[in-house]
Amino acid sequence: MVARTRFDAEPCPVARSVDAIGDWWSLLIVRDAFDGSRRFGQFQRSLGIAKNILTSRLRTLERTGVMTTVPASDGSRYQEYVLTEKGRGLFPVIVALRQWGETHCFGPGEEHSRLLDRRNGHPLSPLEIRSSDGRSVGPDETLVEKLSSADEAG
Repeated sequence: MVARTRFDAEPCPVARSVDAIGDWWSLLIVRDAFDGSRRFGQFQRSLGIAKNILTSRLRTLERTGVMTTVPASDGSRYQEYVLTEKGRGLFPVIVALRQWGETHCFGPGEEHSRLLDRRNGHPLSPLEIRSSDGRSVGPDETLVEKLSSADEAG
């Protein structure tokens, strides 16, 4: 078995994020949690994932603080998986992946899902990256600044 490369000590926030989420299964589990799945069986049926892989991914999501278990809402002996505040912070990531996929991964007329505003039933507007003054910015209008621990403290 090939050992997974770890990025949890990298100075790059993207690398650390990838390390925390783990893999595609984990993102799909998070997606399903946003869509209302809470129980192991719900995740398993939705994803068609092997039980051992699902168990491993759920444990990783718990260990990294993305999900936690709570007593079942129906009072049964089961536990349910819920997103933590850290996990709920992935909502823009899931929306961005969904919107990118809607635009670039389907042919004309091909069936797919879309995310709607629960209040009015309309599709969400495309996500935009905005500067501190409110203008829309693209990749050519940004740069990466490296921070040291002294920069963070001051």
